[in-house]
Amino acid sequence: MPFKFNLKYFLLALLLFVTEVLIALYVHDQIIRPYFGDVLVILLMYNAIKAILDYPVLPTAIAVLIISFVIEALQYLKIVEQLGFQDNKIAATVIGTSFSWVDICAYIIGFFLVLIFEKQHPFKIIT
Repeated sequence: MPFKFNLKYFLLALLLFVTEVLIALYVHDQIIRPYFGDVLVILLMYNAIKAILDYPVLPTAIAVLIISFVIEALQYLKIVEQLGFQDNKIAATVIGTSFSWVDICAYIIGFFLVLIFEKQHPFKIIT
């Protein structure tokens, strides 16, 4: 694996993490927390990976999107309850407890934002 620390991505990931925590703790609305937070989590995961791995933009963004889809599928399968973690707030928050097609859409928006922020055309093969 091409491990390479990147301060820019690390600081962006840290800023996004703090933002996500603040949203989780203090925002209890019907728009920002459920939708904006799901868009931001894709940016957070992408920047966290890019902070330590020197992979091209598109494969990294696709991997993050696939991971988010897998987590959403696990929510559909009620994995938190299956594993007996329903009373564990951290597990329930990180994994989530309810499947939503809207979340899938938010993840896709986050994916395209990554590509836009990286100034890459989403259908260009990036090597």
